[in-house]
Amino acid sequence: MIRLTADMWVSAYLTRLRLADIPVFITQKGDATAGAILVKSNTLDGQATAFQRSVDLISGERVWVVLIEGGEADVDAAITKQKGFDPDLWVIEVEDRDGRTLLDQPGLAD
Repeated sequence: MIRLTADMWVSAYLTRLRLADIPVFITQKGDATAGAILVKSNTLDGQATAFQRSVDLISGERVWVVLIEGGEADVDAAITKQKGFDPDLWVIEVEDRDGRTLLDQPGLAD
């Protein structure tokens, strides 16, 4: 199976969000080929959730899991810590009062 490069996946994801009229921003651009991706969901009420891609050990599929959720300051601190571990990290911030990220849609776990 062919894997998408990180920048290709990010571009497709941004397009999908924009088509759904969901504001999105790249807050850190990572390695274009293989950078890990974090998605921060900001509900604009002081709360946020950060998602990261992981491998499901049972199925072997890539899935989105919650890295941290809670107050936005706590989520931002966790993301900053991740940036310290991985300078190639992409960070995408999605702003939606309903918490929509579209990460549950087919094709976005690839």
